[in-house]
Amino acid sequence: MWKKIKKFIYILILANILFIVWGKFFNPPITFTQIGGLVEFGKLKRDYVSYDEMGSNVKKAVVAAEDQSFFSHNGFDYKAIQKAMEHNEKGKKLRGGSTISQQTAKNIFLWQGRSWIRKGCEAVYTFIIELVWGKEVILERYLNSIEMGRGVFGVEAASEYYFNKSSKNLTKSEAAWIATILPNPKKYDPKNPSAYLSKKHRWIMRQMNNIALK
Repeated sequence: MWKKIKKFIYILILANILFIVWGKFFNPPITFTQIGGLVEFGKLKRDYVSYDEMGSNVKKAVVAAEDQSFFSHNGFDYKAIQKAMEHNEKGKKLRGGSTISQQTAKNIFLWQGRSWIRKGCEAVYTFIIELVWGKEVILERYLNSIEMGRGVFGVEAASEYYFNKSSKNLTKSEAAWIATILPNPKKYDPKNPSAYLSKKHRWIMRQMNNIALK
């Protein structure tokens, strides 16, 4: 019995290693989050594009909104994690401290949720993809897989859905609107923004000036 368990563990580890290496060169066929969107909304809008085909505005906007230290950290932003913990200890609305790398690991390999098991797996995958994939691939996978609306995934599908154009042709303002609806794209709508969203949009526009793509 123990030999069978060990064999299963070895096969599982090998399969994960192969999938990680494969993921350096190809976008995932589908993710758990995308399956959830398909089940919930009965549709799956996505259109994978390469890093260069995305254009610079949407990359700068999302990095500005989600993880301004993305190109300098090793996958974990310890200052952001500390701030999130201090914020949450005050009993306010829960705030996450996840980097783009961590969110990519979750979106590609894992499931949504806040369990310690999932967070532990997320940390392992984050460490590995930082070593194996590198920043450009991580950002490409993230921008292609992130949920951007009800059944809408990735910046290319979001650009077509909200602005009827390719992501590479987004203006600075349009790209900032794409980033503004994160992290709650099911609730927020850039076509009908609240005062809060408009304020966040202006903030992202200013922050984009500080983002230098690698």
